Amino acid sequence: MDNKHAEKYIRVGLNISLQRKLKKMTQAELAEKIGISRTHMSNIEAPNMITPVSLEVIFDICEVLNIPPEILFKND
Repeated sequence: MDNKHAEKYIRVGLNISLQRKLKKMTQAELAEKIGISRTHMSNIEAPNMITPVSLEVIFDICEVLNIPPEILFKND
C-alpha cells in the first residue's frame, strides 16, 4: 500500500479511539455494533498500523458514537 496518506489513517484511527473512549465503549462493543471484528477495529485504531477504512465503516462508527464524521478527520 502507498503510505502517502499514512499519517491521515493514523490520525483517523486515534480520533476513533478517543471518541470511543469518551463514550465509555470497548473496541469489541463498537465493532459488534457496526458489524466488523474486534481485531479489525483494533487495527483501525492502532497507531503502528496503516489500516485503510471505508467511508461506510466511518459513517457507521459516527452513527454509533453519535458524532459528525468531520470529528474523525480533525488534525488537532
